[in-house]
Order: sequence, then structure tokens, then C-alpha cells
Amino acid sequence: MVFQRVKTPCVGICSTGIGDQVCRGCKRFNHEVIQWNSYSNEQRRIIDTRLQNFLAQTVANKIEITDRSLLASQLKHQQINFDVDRNPYCWVVNLLNAGASQIEDISQYGLKVLSKYDHFNLIDLKKLIDQDYYTLSCAHYERYFFPVEID
Repeated sequence: MVFQRVKTPCVGICSTGIGDQVCRGCKRFNHEVIQWNSYSNEQRRIIDTRLQNFLAQTVANKIEITDRSLLASQLKHQQINFDVDRNPYCWVVNLLNAGASQIEDISQYGLKVLSKYDHFNLIDLKKLIDQDYYTLSCAHYERYFFPVEID
């Protein structure tokens, strides 16, 4: 296996500097943002895997991939960057970030919006995915890292 350095998940929209415990941009925890450069590649991979799993779960709750090959083909055709080694549900976010306002028929990308969310346009669905991803990251932080006061 070839060594692959884990890239920073930073998207340039950091909210930890204004006091958030979970970054609204990349969804890492405050201490992970601050200590990222001192982490080993394995520590970074653990964080990256958690973020990838949370994002994939959030997308899969709203959108179904009906044809992974078609999705990959369309992303390549549209020249949208995506990492083939990541969960394909993360690819969906790349697609939505690149062109949610321009997509008329999501089925042409091998995707189907689940019936519970089919009344959302793709721009609003993209926002909802991001909100739910943030909420899931916050819940994980609060469950495992937030100091609990015991009376």
C-alpha cells in the first residue's frame, strides 16, 4: 500500500476562531483544527474517516445513488473533482457544490432524491445536507468530548 498523506479537510470557512467547538466549514472539532499540523497521518486518517462517514450518512439519508458508474462518469465529464477512494455519497456533495443550481434532472447523474425530500430543490437540499452534517458532528462532539457537569 502506498503512503498517502491525509489532506486537511479545511474548506476556508473556519468558525472555530469565533468560538464554535465544531467548525461550520469542515466540521472538525476546535482542538482538531488547532492541532492538525501536529497530528500523525494515522490520527488525521481517523478524523477524516469520521468526517467522511458522517457526510456519507447525511447524504444517504436524502439521496440514493442508483448508478455509481454513471455518477462517476458524469463527474468526470463535467470536470468536477472527486476522490474515487472516498465514499461515493461524498461525491454527491462535490456535484452539488459544483452545480446544484444548474442540475435539472438528478437522475442523469445516477441519483434519486428520496421521497421525503423530493419537494426540496437541490440548492435547499444541499443546505439541508450541510446543516445535518454539522448537527451530527456537534452531537458527536457533545457526546464524546463536551465536559459533563455532575452535581
